[in-house]
Amino acid sequence: MARTASTRSRSGKSRKRDLPVDIVEAALGLAEERGWPAVRMHHIAERLGVPPGRVLEHYRDLDGVANGWFGRGLEAMIAPKQPDFGAEPARRRIETCLLAWFDALAPHRRVTVEMLKGKMHLPHPHHWVPAIFDLSRTIHWLREAAMLPAGYGTRRAQMEEIGLTSLFLATLLVWARDDTPGQIRTRRFLGRQLDRADRTMTSLWGPAPPPETAPGVG
Repeated sequence: MARTASTRSRSGKSRKRDLPVDIVEAALGLAEERGWPAVRMHHIAERLGVPPGRVLEHYRDLDGVANGWFGRGLEAMIAPKQPDFGAEPARRRIETCLLAWFDALAPHRRVTVEMLKGKMHLPHPHHWVPAIFDLSRTIHWLREAAMLPAGYGTRRAQMEEIGLTSLFLATLLVWARDDTPGQIRTRRFLGRQLDRADRTMTSLWGPAPPPETAPGVG
């Protein structure tokens, strides 16, 4: 039976349907039941009680739905931080932003990993080629969210991008298998890697200036 234009929020109060959000939620629910590879777009439409065309209006395929889920990690990463965030060491700012991404997606970690595997399926270059650019965009926003001061195109910024990409992927591999409470294993791994990277960058460039006093180039 089709649902009405309103649904129930977690608090029990009626809210107006936000169909893009509901599509992602329905897909996640189905994936938890049967695995991401078994989810189909018409399954999502059936779960929501809407015509398939309504789903297509917002997501052209299942990979687009996955991108909608990953977008929540990005939103968590760039969400406003505490007022004194810019005064914290760069290492701490990076850690805070990365953990925000992993924590946001942790409730559906297994499904998230299955989504990533689907994106890397070699016969589907229309998925994994854009995924490379999505990774680059994520690292770009990580630098922005962490308020790293080195200007784009400078050697320091280029090294940061390479280092942060490696750090993100290495941490992702640990997170994908982390079933510890509060993702302790991931947090410890990330902390060790950031300590090592911080020592390396400091030896090469010296301590990073705070964002508000950083020069435009480096």
